[in-house]
Amino acid sequence: MDIIVTGAAGRLGGAIVAEVAAAGHNVTALGRSDLDVANSDQVSAAIERLQPQVIVNCSAYNAVDDAERNQKKAFDVNAQGPSILAAAARRTSALLVHFSSDFVFDGTAVEPYAEDALPNPLSVYGASKLAGEIEARRAGRHYVLRVESNFGGLCPAGRRATVDHITDNIFGGMPVRAFADRTVSPSYVADVARATRALIEYGAPYGTYHCVNSGYTTWYELAVEIARQMGVRSRITPTMSTDVVTAAPRPRFCALSNRKLCALRIEMPTWQSAIERYLFARDMLAPTAVQRAG
Repeated sequence: MDIIVTGAAGRLGGAIVAEVAAAGHNVTALGRSDLDVANSDQVSAAIERLQPQVIVNCSAYNAVDDAERNQKKAFDVNAQGPSILAAAARRTSALLVHFSSDFVFDGTAVEPYAEDALPNPLSVYGASKLAGEIEARRAGRHYVLRVESNFGGLCPAGRRATVDHITDNIFGGMPVRAFADRTVSPSYVADVARATRALIEYGAPYGTYHCVNSGYTTWYELAVEIARQMGVRSRITPTMSTDVVTAAPRPRFCALSNRKLCALRIEMPTWQSAIERYLFARDMLAPTAVQRAG
């Protein structure tokens, strides 16, 4: 298939490009400097020239706190962009794949959110992502894939993930402070990319899917697991999110259920397995774990 990936210079976009290219598809990788998804003329010209069968939108404004002060920029990229791409997809009968976020929920749940759970964003960022979902669905042929706490893949300059920060501090013998009251379902971008390709190739039913690794954890428990797999002793201190003041409120329990993917036999490995493969890729596993991964 002929596939366009927007936001291709980012962590997730890069993983998607690598996955679909390795599978033999014709992929055009478009970074922010190549295509502004919020510019209707640029998008129309690119779609007309490339005539893709699939548009994968990885463009996003992810600066959660800055979005509170820069609402227009957040909505331009996260809502207007998907709207423009959806219109282009309708005109050309292309499939639109759009990525959203756990921040569309308020974090008051006590079990992982299903795809049909009622959104209730707490922040400008979350509201802009929810608006983007609504616009993306106007494409007709669409997949809206919610991800969270992405890690792995190539790290864009200056954009380390939380997992990167934790891992680097543990490796460097630095103390780690991690939230014990924020619960997440981490997303290893290699697994997200594989599942995305499977949805496209299988022609799965259109709709919304949670594309995260299986299970859930607090950031503190995740840090402890990273240290265990690395085989190092580390000073990991549990902290509370209420002790940190941020411009944008965060959902506290934002685990997502990936049962819809599993029902299609698109299995998402556990987050512990994802961490192991991430550490293996960075050559940071303990010797016994390296033997197991090998």
